[in-house]
Amino acid sequence: MGTAITMTEMKRKRFWMKVALFAALLAAWPTDAAAMHITEGILPASWAGIWFVVAAPFVFLGLRNLRIRSARSIHVKPLIGLTGAAVFVISCMPIPVPVVGATAHPCGVGLAAILMGPTITALIASVALTLQALFLAHGGLSTLGANTMSMGVIGGFTGYAVFHMGKRLGAGTWASAFAAGLIADWATYSGTALFMSLALARDGEWFSMFLAIMAAFAPTQIPLGVLEGFITAGAYRFIMRRRPEVADVDRLGVVA
Repeated sequence: MGTAITMTEMKRKRFWMKVALFAALLAAWPTDAAAMHITEGILPASWAGIWFVVAAPFVFLGLRNLRIRSARSIHVKPLIGLTGAAVFVISCMPIPVPVVGATAHPCGVGLAAILMGPTITALIASVALTLQALFLAHGGLSTLGANTMSMGVIGGFTGYAVFHMGKRLGAGTWASAFAAGLIADWATYSGTALFMSLALARDGEWFSMFLAIMAAFAPTQIPLGVLEGFITAGAYRFIMRRRPEVADVDRLGVVA
């Protein structure tokens, strides 16, 4: 019994040591490199290449769907441009994480997904992330594949699924949009933590590192996800009232 307790205590101490180490590394890192985007040089070349390969089909699907939808409606490209600008601005809002001396930020992909569909959202995210990496030192070019996967693919598809599942369950438009923004934000954050832990963990202890990264960012990212839920629901309600045709995805020819 005493041995079991000792082992449990040792595992607990090792976990919190990893949280503290991760926090110290983030605190020592330059401010622009401690954002929720994975920054340049964090991932080994092999892992960076893997995420480029995995993300590429989603971006190509987004380009294909953009071409199809543009042929159906002349309003699609301006709407995608506006949505992309919103994602770019929203995901450029750094919010300090006092626990680790880093920053987190909203994503905007939940709103983009329920307006434009998930594959278009992956395309939008890839463009926004490229511009941020080139001009704002936010994220990086070598980690563009991983960041596109976490924000554009995981966040986008999750937000889209949650919104439509909520509506099918009778949750209402506002509640469904709120849940889409909230869960898409948390899913993006979880994806980033997963990619970093898989690439950086030693001796196969990726799950412990994953939990450590999640614990380090949770105090800020949890309320930030709630904030993004309100932003998504408020923006979607505003669009529905002023320009309801924008949300008429069938008329605009949404291809998931």
